[in-house]
Amino acid sequence: MWNKTLQTFMVSTIMAVGVSLSACDSTKDSDATAQEVSTDASKQNVADTPKQESAATNADLDGATPQEGTPIKYDVASWGTQKVQALNVDQLDSIKSTFGKVVSTDENSLDYASNPAAKYRFMNTDAPYLDLIDSEKYLELGWYFANPTDSDKEKELSQNHAKKSYTLARQLMGDEGGKLVADMLNGQIIKNKVVGGQKVELAKCEFYSCMLIINKSAVQTDNK
Repeated sequence: MWNKTLQTFMVSTIMAVGVSLSACDSTKDSDATAQEVSTDASKQNVADTPKQESAATNADLDGATPQEGTPIKYDVASWGTQKVQALNVDQLDSIKSTFGKVVSTDENSLDYASNPAAKYRFMNTDAPYLDLIDSEKYLELGWYFANPTDSDKEKELSQNHAKKSYTLARQLMGDEGGKLVADMLNGQIIKNKVVGGQKVELAKCEFYSCMLIINKSAVQTDNK
């Protein structure tokens, strides 16, 4: 009887294990099926999603083209090489007359090195500037350096300023002074160089501004 009972127990146990394994296999099959369905749904969603046009395609580019102007050509050769009246850096009245009529004077200005100076302006405040700054140590020429996108009038005035500065540089430094201004207008930067007997501390044209700074107190025998 015990053997029969044991046999019955073993058969029941084997059947229970088989059912359990079958249940596990069914769960795995269900999970795999669900995953396949989810993957298929995702693929379908991606396929059904309309492609968006790029922002660049939809952008309104009206008026977005960067403005381009015509660069200024300084015809220095046409400004003349005839003899000019030589001037010394201390002959302020004659120097001012080359630039024209003084429109305003600021006696409380500063020079290149922040020393007390007088600034003489030869244009109205709403026009491209043309200035002389004079101090005990420096004589400075400064004028508006026109941009290619400026108006024709601004370009014309800038060219006129450059021509006057060219003439004054020749008066102060001879033909070497004229060449110096031509080099400035072509983008060269000159520092601490003796030109035509004058010590040029700085000469350059950039960022809408040209400046030519002569150190009046420097020894004028150094031919760097």
